[in-house]
Amino acid sequence: MAADYHDIMYETDDRLAFVTLNRPDKLNALSNNLRGEMIHAMKEAEADENIAVIVLRGTGRAFSSGYDLSPARAAGEDSPYVDPRSLLPDSGSTHPGPMEWARHVVATNWVIWELSKPVVAQVHGYCLAGGTELATICDFRIVAEDAQIGYPPVRAMTTMDMMWAPWHLPMAKAREFAYVGDSFSGTEMERHGWANYAVPGDQLADFTDRFARRMAHIDNDMLMYSKRAVNRQYELMGIRTGLWSGTEIQGLSSYRPAGGEFGRRSREEGLKAALEWRDGPFRDFRGAYDSAPKDRPVAGTE
Repeated sequence: MAADYHDIMYETDDRLAFVTLNRPDKLNALSNNLRGEMIHAMKEAEADENIAVIVLRGTGRAFSSGYDLSPARAAGEDSPYVDPRSLLPDSGSTHPGPMEWARHVVATNWVIWELSKPVVAQVHGYCLAGGTELATICDFRIVAEDAQIGYPPVRAMTTMDMMWAPWHLPMAKAREFAYVGDSFSGTEMERHGWANYAVPGDQLADFTDRFARRMAHIDNDMLMYSKRAVNRQYELMGIRTGLWSGTEIQGLSSYRPAGGEFGRRSREEGLKAALEWRDGPFRDFRGAYDSAPKDRPVAGTE
């Protein structure tokens, strides 16, 4: 089965299943095919009675840099892991109409929320934008102390697709994360409560393995009911309504006067140039490059 995957790797070891994002040359950017393969593999693990816990991780320098912003995101016409009508991972709807991206990715993330087995995210390097959403929907997050976790698209593109920050961070930090897009270290995210543990990078894999195997001593049905019991409490507190409502605001934010500026620059100048324009004044990510405009006008005022 693993040989059928192109953008992930899937393997099992005793009571654990490992789903590994495998686009290291793209910092594991989340293409539609990658996300479709990932969900398929997680369902395979869910159906395997020998598996108790799923570990989600990434190859190369990053857990994930976020959703693939290049035309390659939609590639997958011949992939069995995306819906042939929408070319999106199957989340029940084909999500027709404009500005449905956020609704689609949240719907896909609910699949992980509803899996009967716990998922542990092993986070290193960059964990940005959609990568934070993917890690957040997992049951647990073990992070490298020097990981960089942030949401830079809020600087010039749209609001967060999945507005998870108020559910996982103190109010002041949730606002900082959702307004400014700066990155927080793994150590900081543990302190704020988003990560279960932050450990040195060279200990991350071993620590995550021990954490997952300890949980795997519990029988599958007990883990399923414990996960379901916790999930339902958050649902009674309104997490589903909250995250769904966030997708509507994301759609509205794309229609603001400056909403198309990043896309226009990406089409005319290339994605790297658009990222440098977005991050230039902040002097981080691609904004740290010498070619990035450090003092550019605010979007929409040029």
